[in-house]
Amino acid sequence: MTTYDVAGRPVTMPVQVRDASAGTVLFDVNAAAAAALIPPEFEIVESAPGRGQLAVALVDYRDNDLGAYHEVGLMFFVRPRSGGEDGTFITRLPVDQSFTCEAGRKIWGFPKSVERIDVENTETSSSWTLYLDGEFAVRVRVPRGGSDEMPPSPMTAYSLIGGVPHRTTFTQGGAGSQVVLGGEGVEVTLGSHVVSAELAALGLPGAPVVLSSWIERMRATFDDARSLKDGA
Repeated sequence: MTTYDVAGRPVTMPVQVRDASAGTVLFDVNAAAAAALIPPEFEIVESAPGRGQLAVALVDYRDNDLGAYHEVGLMFFVRPRSGGEDGTFITRLPVDQSFTCEAGRKIWGFPKSVERIDVENTETSSSWTLYLDGEFAVRVRVPRGGSDEMPPSPMTAYSLIGGVPHRTTFTQGGAGSQVVLGGEGVEVTLGSHVVSAELAALGLPGAPVVLSSWIERMRATFDDARSLKDGA
């Protein structure tokens, strides 16, 4: 087992998420605009000619080795140009607590930053408002609910650490889940931050929604990041 020192606290791998709520919206976007936002070591996985997929992940971590915090992730489906399986590359990963920010950057090379994230839940929806550098950037509302059980599924996330592509494997599943095809119940409002402009270039808020999902009681496990140069 690998243990990292983060702000004077040990973090032993794998990191365990024992309880969280997670909403995700999957958008169909312009592949060229998406490619402009990722490093050249990766290429966009096209869902159709000239189209890619942007995932917006909204996670309320309640019981987690890295603490309790909110997180908003903007990520694209990619593959390494050097070869390898399809996965996601996170371009923005705002959180609202400093410890998880430092851990995410140090352990996985994830682009975390500490920002203001406001969350409002109802019985049927969850609304997330993100402020970057103190400026309103984006608000996303996603349907909330479901009674399905989602078995743990293996996934892959890519990142750059010291300019070197790395691969992180993780699993995610849980109870109280649902998948809604199409954009019913999804709303997006953009602000005037540079990230708002990036999302507008992708076609938001009007980009087609492939699906949204919700997990009320999510569990996850995150492994170490492994360099692709080592054949991971």
